[in-house]
Parts: sequence; structure tokens; C-alpha cells
Amino acid sequence: MTTETKAPWHAGEVAMQQTVGVADRMAAVGGKVVRDFMPDQHRDFYEQLPFIVMGAVDPQGDAWATLAIGNPGFLSSPDPHTLEFALERDPLDPADAGLDDGEAVGLLGIELHTRRRNRMNGTLRRSHASGHRVEVRQSFGNCPQYIQLRAYSFVRNPAQPSSAPREEMETLQDRARDMVAGADTFFVASYVDTEQGRQVDVSHRGGKAGFVRVDAEGTLTIPDFAGNLFFNTLGNILVNPRAGLIFTDFATGDVLQMTGRAEVIIDSPEIAAFQGAERLWTFHPSRIVLRRGALALRWAMREQGWSPNSLMTGDWDAASQRIEAEALAKSWRPFVVTDIVDESATIRSFHLQPRDGKGVIAHKAGQHLPIRVTLPGDADPTLRTYTLSCAPSDGGYRISVKSDGKVSQFLLDAAQRRPAVLVAAGVGITPMLAMLRHVVFEGLRKRTTRQTWLVHSARNRAERAFDAEIDALVEAAQGAVKVIRIVSQPGPDERTGRDHQGVGRLTADTFRQILPFGDYDFYLCGPGGFMQDLYDGLRDLDVADKRIHAEAFGPSALVRRADPGAQTVPVAQPSADSVGVMFTASAKEARWQPDGGSLLDLAESRGLKPEHSCRSGSCGSCAVRLLKGSIAYPVAPTAPVGPGEILICSAVPAKGSETLEIEL
Repeated sequence: MTTETKAPWHAGEVAMQQTVGVADRMAAVGGKVVRDFMPDQHRDFYEQLPFIVMGAVDPQGDAWATLAIGNPGFLSSPDPHTLEFALERDPLDPADAGLDDGEAVGLLGIELHTRRRNRMNGTLRRSHASGHRVEVRQSFGNCPQYIQLRAYSFVRNPAQPSSAPREEMETLQDRARDMVAGADTFFVASYVDTEQGRQVDVSHRGGKAGFVRVDAEGTLTIPDFAGNLFFNTLGNILVNPRAGLIFTDFATGDVLQMTGRAEVIIDSPEIAAFQGAERLWTFHPSRIVLRRGALALRWAMREQGWSPNSLMTGDWDAASQRIEAEALAKSWRPFVVTDIVDESATIRSFHLQPRDGKGVIAHKAGQHLPIRVTLPGDADPTLRTYTLSCAPSDGGYRISVKSDGKVSQFLLDAAQRRPAVLVAAGVGITPMLAMLRHVVFEGLRKRTTRQTWLVHSARNRAERAFDAEIDALVEAAQGAVKVIRIVSQPGPDERTGRDHQGVGRLTADTFRQILPFGDYDFYLCGPGGFMQDLYDGLRDLDVADKRIHAEAFGPSALVRRADPGAQTVPVAQPSADSVGVMFTASAKEARWQPDGGSLLDLAESRGLKPEHSCRSGSCGSCAVRLLKGSIAYPVAPTAPVGPGEILICSAVPAKGSETLEIEL
């Protein structure tokens, strides 16, 4: 049976899909993946389960989640539209009030020992006291992400209920709070009322132990990770905030059930701080029920049972440290060198960790790190900037340094669908390695990896860094990443095909030979002349300027050619007259002259010592606030400039500006 229905999404689900730009795509695939019947493989799957998760709504409109347990075979499917099960009602279960004949229910079949799961919702029908069937309204598969592997066993006859009394509480206390704070798994029920009737959903949530935060008032905050983009639960919450949660102690069979109100959080500093979180949601319980030993099943974590996807996510302690670190983003912080690794004959890596214990900022792949070091015999510190060669997920900082190299900033979006070509020469591999690590990490986390080519040019194998690390990333990417190595002066023991794929000078024409026909984003990093030749060659091959992201290290700046017909923004011109400048923080005045150099030169002539490194607008370390007036850049900087800021190493007063006030 292969019938296809129209897009099954309601307004809340569509709204959530719109927030991530997939509404059109999900409208096209929705009718193909969400069915009004169960495929045979789903029917067979349900029939072997020892339990099923259920979502129900009681007469007061409160949502509850619960677990229905029976010996394998207690679920059966006589036809693709029906799921039957034998289940004794339990008056101690708060979800039981929503399990009368004709009620809408949500079902989740899940095998913790295989990570398989399937979802279904429909209408509950009762033939007798313990006989139930669900008439299918929607049925679809779910991905296995964030499920920890656990083996199950029965401790009693599942038809025999627990004799322990039900404990009700208004706020999370002691045992209940501990169950939430230590959980790596829970289930959530939610619902909406549509023109077609009530739709109840119940879903699984998983992460590292403690991924659910409980504050002093008992409010739960939950990170939402990459999933199937259906947004059944969060879409329901947008329309109707009522939800129900169930937490299970897998070792004791205790269950904690809560009903209350939930809220989706799309924008918060905590989202960026929590590794893997794409949004957050909160839950405010209004009724809480603890049932000790309620379940006839027990589960034990299998060896290496942690979901790889769960291990790729963060925790609330690390998120708090990142937020603390963000508050110190404009301050100098002490770091210690935890390891030094010689990556090649010319490149050495330094691994850094903060000494103040406040965590590291979640940087972007390709971003640089300013470092201030006071060298022996120097009175003043020396400032340098180095591109981070680690991914944002790596938990620390790594800079990879060549004695005469400095690399500035340009960034890559791992979620972009257009293939990327990363081109590195010499120490230019450092930002490319960070980008590649980010692409592979995000690809594994989201189960879709951006197609990427890394073209690495070096003099020979001895001077080429990170070969083993790059090869490991290629293997992890499972075909989505390809590496092409080119050397200009191979060593006597090097062989083409084994140690490299080509010998000679890398040119734009090389790309025509090694890349399939297609549309690419090019990211280039290397010495100035090398980069200019590649850029010009790509433009001559009709590669659009906006598709070439290039940064040179060394003194040269890349000269770009605008695309035909591209709109150009008028650029401020340097003043031809002298201009008064006030450095407000130090209360010093000066007068800039047209032949007097940059505003950094002017500040230094007045005895000021502003932070700076490259003096060419590529590192951004000299950024200061412009309080009054306007400036021009004789040579456009390549480092990003924040709102209200200027890079004084490259800036001069603009034509028409009578005075400048700079916060310095």
C-alpha cells in the first residue's frame, strides 16, 4: 500500500518549519512520510514490543504521558489501520483518565535495545475492560538519534500493578527533582485541536545525563537538538502550551509524571552556549505524580550504549561557562598551554585552556584568536592573531603556527547545501582544518554532511601538516569529504597516488580537472600572490565573485573584481583636509593630516598604545568605538567590523568629516 496524502502539518508545525527555512520542502515530503495506515514493517515491529509509550488528555484538558507494559505480543495489528492491545487499566496512573472510548491518543513504539522507534496517533476504542484498539490517523517512522542502548527484563507479571501508593506534589521535591536532574531520557505528550479533530503526539527526548535543567522554582529547560524537522511536539506547543512529561528510573521502575505548560524559546544566548541546541523549550509543571516501582520492567545500559548523537551535545555546566566567557569577550583572559604538537617540519600546534575556569567562547569555524604575550626582555606585550585550527565543538582552543605566518578570518556555514571547495597553501591549512572539522561534526550530528573538497598544496610531504587528522575526518564523513594533495617539490621517497595526487603549481585550471561540473563555494587561504592568481583564474572561469571567499596571509590584500551588473555601494573617500581627532577615554586631542597615515599612527604619535596586530585590517584586534564623525578605508579591511566600530589601523577621516571622537 503506497497511498500518498496531502501535507499533514498543522499551523504550529508549519510555523516551526518556517523558522529553519524548510517549510516548502516539508510540504512536499509530508504526504510521503506521514501515512494514514501502518506499513507491514511497523505492524511487525509493534507486535514484538514489551512496552509502548502513550500520550493522553484527561477531562480537564491536561496532557499526560505513560508507559503501557505487557509481554511481547500484547500488541497486535489485524490490519494496517488498527493496533490492538490487552491492557488492564491502572487507576493510580494519571493518564488513565484520558483513555476512555473515543479519546484521541498518541503512541510511540520504541526499542531501547535497538534504537528503533515508530510514531502513531489515532482514536482509542474499547471492546471490554482490558481490550483496546487504536484506529490509525497518522503513522510514521522516527530516526534513532539520542536513544541510549538498554537491555530490558521483567521483574514481575506486567498484569500485576505496583502496590505502592501514588505520591502527589505541587513542586518537584527530593526524589522527583533527582530523577529529572539525572535523566538522559524522557517522553513528552502534547496535543492540538484541529478541524479534523484532536491530534495527540508523544515523543522521545534524549541527551547526556542532566540535559534537562531544573531551576529553583521547578521550571524545566530542555535543549532541542537536530531531528526530523516534523516539529510535532514543538508545533503543538506553539498552538497549545499544555504538555505532559514522564521520567523513568530504568533501574528501579519508578516513574515521575507531570502535566503543565510549555513554551518554545527561539532566541536566547543559552541556545548558542549549549552545544548542539538549535532552540530551547521550558516546562512549568502544575500537577506532579511520583509512582515508585510502578513498572514491571527494568532496563540496564549496554556496554558502549551511549548514543553517539547524545555524546555530541553539551551540558548545562558547559553552557553556563560559555555564557560567562561571552561576558569576557572584550577582556584579556589568561590561558595555559596544555600541549604542543609538531604538525609538520614548519607548523607547530599549541593547545590552550582558560586558566580562570570560565570556559571558552563558542567560536565559528575559521575565526581567529588574538593572543598577547610579554616576551623575555620586553616591557610591553606583543599582540598577534592566529586562526583557530579546531572546531567549535572541540571544547578548547588550538592554534597552529608557522614562524612567519598569520591568518585572518573568514567563515563557513556547515549547513549550506552548495558544495564547498577548501583550498589551502602552507599554513593556510589552519582555518581550513577548523572548517573541515566543523563540517564533519555537524554532518554527523544532523545526519547530512555538506559535500566538501579539500585541496591542500604544500612544498612536500614533510612540510604538509595534519595528514592523519584530515584522513580521519574523511573516513568519518563517509564519502561526503574528498581530499586532493598537491606538492610543488616532492621529496625523493614520495610517490604520486600514495603521498599526493599531483605535482606542480596549483592553478584555477586545476579545479576544472579535479572537480565534477557544478556550482561551488570556494574558500581560499594562502600567501598573497598565490591567492590572487587563484582568484583571478576562478573569475576568468566565470566563477562569481560572491562564491569566492578568500583571505591572504602576509602583507598582500586581495584585489577583487565585481560581478557584471552587481550593485555597488558608494565608498567613503579619505579627507583631503586636516581633521581634528579627540581620543575620549584618554582625553587627548590630535590633528590628523592627509599624509599622516592611519588613525592608529595618529594615536601612537600622542603616546597612546591601542591594541593592534596586523596593521592591515585583517585581524580586527584594533577595533574601537567611533562616537562622532565618519571615516574611510583607503584599503578595505577584510576583518569584520561591528556596528559603531572602526578598525583604526586602516581608517582615516572621511571627506566632509570636520571632527572625530574615538573611544580610546
